[in-house]
Formats: sequence, structure tokens, C-alpha cells
Amino acid sequence: MNNLNVWTRRSPFAEFDTLVKSAFGPAESWPEATAFSPAAEIARDGDDALVRIDLPGVDVENDVTVEVQNGQLVVRGERKAPAHEGPKGQVVREVRYGSFRRVFKLPAQVAPEAISANYDAGVLTVRVAGVHKSAEPQRISVTKGATPAPVVDEAAAEAE
Repeated sequence: MNNLNVWTRRSPFAEFDTLVKSAFGPAESWPEATAFSPAAEIARDGDDALVRIDLPGVDVENDVTVEVQNGQLVVRGERKAPAHEGPKGQVVREVRYGSFRRVFKLPAQVAPEAISANYDAGVLTVRVAGVHKSAEPQRISVTKGATPAPVVDEAAAEAE
């Protein structure tokens, strides 16, 4: 049977953090590894993609940003540690706190207007509309004989 000392100030992750630091150097050289990273899943809903991120205890109105940057969906924010109650040192935490950043690559055809976000019951759901919409295939004619001439972009040629 394990005994848990509730009065300790030592983090339950302290031993693990020490092991990682000894293997990979000080935390300043790998800040992403110590940050809070919420769990995420991507699911298909018809032609749309749903990105669900677990964010219980996060004030999404003030501490979360959802953006499109360089063809990527970027969700960033912070889970702030609550002020503990009772005398100092009487808190044992198994929950990670701090800032986070999750990045998801978007297909080229997705416009920022096709993205909406909703938060309910501790889960942030980002809907990316039309990701799986199938476009009509374009048939390319195949010819026999000599190598076809390169396709020239007339607008680019006139600019030169």
C-alpha cells in the first residue's frame, strides 16, 4: 500500500521531471516538453472535420485563441492554476497547468470563414466546414507521340 503525504510541497511529477532534465538538459532548452498539452481528436462529420480539444477548467472566453495562420489551425491558451485553499503546501496536484499551443494543418481550399468554434462541458470543438467535400475530378487527355509542350502561364509571361 502506498502512503501519500498530503502535506508535501513536492510535485507528483518532480521525480519524472528530474529524470527528463538529467537526460535532456535544462528545461529552457525544451520548453514545449514542460508545457500543458491538452488531448485532442479529429473526427469526420459529413463533409466537415471536427477538432475536439479537452479543456476542462479553462476560461475559453479570456484564455483561449483560435486562429488560422499560414494554412494552419492554431489553438493556443492557458490553463491557470487555481488559488489553493488551506495553509501553504497542502496541495497535491496531478493536473498540469500553463500555456499550450496545438497546431493542425488545413487543406489549401479551406477559407477562414469555414471555421467555427464552440465550447461546451469542458470540450472545445472547432468545425472546419467542407474539408472532405469531394470536387469533380478533371480528366486529363492523354496523347500519343512527342512530349507535350509545357503549359505556359500567359499572365506570368506578359509580366516578364
